[in-house]
Parts: sequence; structure tokens; C-alpha cells
Amino acid sequence: MGQSTTIPRPHFDLLRPDVRAGLAGALDLPAAQQPSWPDKSVLRAASAELAEALPVVTPPEIDTLTSRLADVATGSAFLLQGGDWAETFDGNTETHLRRNIQTMLRMSAVLGYHGGIPVVHLGRIAGQDAKPRSGDTVALGPPSYRGDAVNAFEPTSDGRVPNPDRMVRAHANACVTMNMLRAVVGTSSMRGAHQGYEEFLASARAGGRYNAMAAEVDRGLAFMNAFGGFSGDLARAPEFFAGHEALLLDYEAALVRAGESGRAYGTSGHFLWIGERTRHLDGAHIAFAEHLSNPIGVKLGPTTSPEQALDYVERLDPRHEPGRLTLIARMGNGRVREALPPIVERVVASGHKVVWQCDPMHGNTQNSGSGHKIRHFDRIVDEVQGFFEVHRKLGTHPGGVHLELTGDDVTECLGGAQQISEADLTRRYETACDPRLNAQQSVQLAFLIAEMLRS
Repeated sequence: MGQSTTIPRPHFDLLRPDVRAGLAGALDLPAAQQPSWPDKSVLRAASAELAEALPVVTPPEIDTLTSRLADVATGSAFLLQGGDWAETFDGNTETHLRRNIQTMLRMSAVLGYHGGIPVVHLGRIAGQDAKPRSGDTVALGPPSYRGDAVNAFEPTSDGRVPNPDRMVRAHANACVTMNMLRAVVGTSSMRGAHQGYEEFLASARAGGRYNAMAAEVDRGLAFMNAFGGFSGDLARAPEFFAGHEALLLDYEAALVRAGESGRAYGTSGHFLWIGERTRHLDGAHIAFAEHLSNPIGVKLGPTTSPEQALDYVERLDPRHEPGRLTLIARMGNGRVREALPPIVERVVASGHKVVWQCDPMHGNTQNSGSGHKIRHFDRIVDEVQGFFEVHRKLGTHPGGVHLELTGDDVTECLGGAQQISEADLTRRYETACDPRLNAQQSVQLAFLIAEMLRS
């Protein structure tokens, strides 16, 4: 457990009194996975600077995402969430950002057209730079790397000392990234996304069914062009929201801002989620999220009981607002068909309309013989398939997926149409920790999910 934190003024004083008291009480609770900042005066200075800084996102944008997620919760849209395991200061380049966004828009074109459902786009972006770790130190080594917002990736004793000034730099990076995200998405459309996945079809050993699905999309788009071309939603730039794990409470608290009627918004991102290692019902993270007006996610591992899931729902969605809460199942492909059904049944019986989302990445991580962390594409697909099977059987909506992916041609996840093997890992293994789907694997997965949506 880490140290308690506070919300710096002046924004704390603008909150509604009950919200202010609730947040203050939450931040007095034990908080897991917090850095041990060595110099509290530097922490206070960094927090004060963040409290005066511009928000990364705005309350109206946050409210818009909540309304879009309400469509997902009620079964009329699908949530596509994806991005890097963690953002880094050096890796946040325009080229990398464009590739990630283009990959997600290509996936969306497949899901939206072939799956026959509107897609909500949510990136792991503009704030995903603090990470939980299994221990405070590396075995016989320096302190653990907790993301660029806390310390340096290079395994030196000095670089791994938690430094609050890195939170200030992380905020500046997030603002720049968010501005670039708006610019890139603002020049995008379904037409461009559709053209992009042709590269996948040309280069991947994907088999006939992908080409058949792509041909169906082509026929539909040709039909629309014959009657005046792209118009309306097809010509308009898609909406693209940003989210991250709300792990680092000193950072999140400093970026709380007052919205309409004194409500509290976490303006570090549109969507904030609580991870598997910090979802303690008696801890600070759940209590903090309880008082925010953002849509909130909670990761649920295979040990989550139906009773615990219901506790999260009642704490975080007390007013029964569709779109307010997303339950993110990360069970592993061998457990999802067994562990998820009783949770879904219990929550549905309560009357709450949550977003059901599948994270097929974190429950399927292994170590290779070479020491690399790996994930098998087939296991990722199988967990998504199991997730869909559970919801089809129970008559509920499989609302979305949460993926670690990149638009770069990395070799971190095994298998897929490219048939990446362990021998390929050293070719382009670039993640700081957990393996990501590359661009071709991501689009291939979108085709498979589109088939599940239509079945």
C-alpha cells in the first residue's frame, strides 16, 4: 500500500461539498501500487503545477463518451478499445500515433460494416504511462519500472528512483498526444480506413474468407458511391476518445476539475479504469472513482466472485446509468467460459445495464524459452470467442474488446496470418513489457470478431 494523497487547490474548492468530502475521504484510504516518492516537497510542487495546468480532456467530451457507452450498454453499439501496453516519452511520436489510430480505424471499418453495428473508438492513449508491478524491486536489482510517469525504463539505481517531476512531463506529453489525436482523426473517414486494410489482405497469408468479407465491403461501398458517394456519417471524421488505467492517484487527483453543478471530472482522460491489482473494495482507487463523473471501467480476473462484481456495480453505478460502468473481463481463454457466466447473471439480475467488455490479452500472457513475454494469437481469439459464447447463451450483449496493439510491424504475439514464431521474437520485439498485437494481427482479429457479431 502507498501513501495517501490530496487534491491540490484551487479546483478542489469548486466541487460540490458532498463530492469534495467524498474525494477527500477516498484519498485517505490505503492505495495499492503507489510509488514511494522520496522527496515530499518535490511531490507537493509537482502536484501544485498539475493543479494549475490545462486539462487533457474536457467535461463535455467526457459526457459525450458516457452517452456513446450507453449505446453499447443497451446493445446498439460495440466498443473497440486498443493501444500500447504503456506509452513512453520517447515512443510518443507522430508516426507511431498515426499508425495506431489508422490500425484501429481499419478494424472499425471491418467491425462496423461487416459486423453491422456502430463502433465506439477508445484508445489506450494520452495518459497510459503508469504501470502496476508485482514487486517494488527487480530480483537482486534496482526498483521496478513503473512507467515513464514515475521512473526511467533503464535499469539503473538512479533512473529507477520515483521522480514526481515525471508526472508533469507525462501531462505535457498527454496534452500534445491528445491534440495530435484530434488532428489525425479530424482528417480521417471510413473511406480512408477501408482503403487501409487492403494492405493487410495483400500481404497476409489470410485465406479466402478474409478476401470474401473484404469483397462484400467493396460491393457495399461501390453501391453507395453509385448513389452519390460518401455522405453523412461515412464522410464525417469518426469520434475517438482517450482512456487509461487510473493508477497514479497523485496524478489523477491533481487533474480533477469541477464541471457543471460542481460535479468532479477526472480530466486526465475520458475513460478511466481500475486494474486487477487495485480494485480493492476498501481501497482508495474504487472510492476515488466512485465520486467522478467519468465513465469508469473495472478489470475482473478469473477469481472475481459474482458477489464482488455486484459490489462494484452498486458502488460505481448507484443511479443505474447505462454507460457509467464497464466491466472488463480478463479471465484467460481457459477460464472465461466457466468464470464469466455467474458474474453476468448476477449483475443482470440486479437491473444495472453495464458495458460488458473482453480483455483477451492479460489472462493469456506467458514466458517464452528466450525469456520474452508472449501471447498466442489463437488463445486471444479463443477468449474472445468464449466471451461471445457466454453472452449469446445468456441473451446479453458482448459489448466490446480491450486490446493491447500497435500499428507497427512488431513480432511480440505468436501466430496469426503471418505465422509469427518464437524464432521471430528477436526481430522486432519492442514493447517495454507486455506483448502487443501488430497491425496485421489486429485487422485479422477484427475480421474474426465481425464474424462473431454476425453469427
